[in-house]
Amino acid sequence: MSRKTFQRLSLDVRRRSLMEATLTCVARHGLHGASVRRITEEAGVTVGLVRHYFGSKDDMIRNAYAYLVGQLTAQASESARAAEGTPEAQLASFLRANLTRPNMDEETVSLWATFIGRVRHDPGFAEIHRDGYREFLSVLETLIEPVLIHHGCPYSVAICRNHAIALNGLIDGLWMEGAINSGLYAQDILPDLITGAAERLLELPAGALSAPDIALQSTGHPINREQQSKPS
Repeated sequence: MSRKTFQRLSLDVRRRSLMEATLTCVARHGLHGASVRRITEEAGVTVGLVRHYFGSKDDMIRNAYAYLVGQLTAQASESARAAEGTPEAQLASFLRANLTRPNMDEETVSLWATFIGRVRHDPGFAEIHRDGYREFLSVLETLIEPVLIHHGCPYSVAICRNHAIALNGLIDGLWMEGAINSGLYAQDILPDLITGAAERLLELPAGALSAPDIALQSTGHPINREQQSKPS
């Protein structure tokens, strides 16, 4: 990277570059092995920039965890926003995005597991975890409510919150086990599993979240379900 190119980078781009470099180094070397020198070399910046933005390696690591958590929610939310049509389509797209790439891969889950061990012992990590969890639940609640309304189901704040908590638990379990890819089952069944489970949890009609116009493969192509048998 030339000095001229470096000078043209915005502060936001530099900060993001440091966050991504930190995650890369933690994935390769672990928390202790991800030194400031390695991170700055990966990002192509000076050590002084780390001090400018974060003050210390610990602060940078915490910010990297916040960035990781935020990216997971943002990527799934973007899928929901991109889904055209019904509230069911948006909820289904959000659920499926959590169980397809880029959200679900072994490195991402491994990074999350590395950071999560700090939550019990580091107040800074615990606060980031709570904030990220609240944001994820808030997005889910917002997506769940119009679906319940459309199907004439109860939809109070408490009901939507409880559904969101339960769905988050399902997502987390499938996300962690699926990313490990142990060979017990194919990863590509997981998006259908989560939409089917969500239908039952929310007491929706079978197929409400998995109709042909909203069920997408991880490649983004529609799944043709016309030949599948319908429940009686």
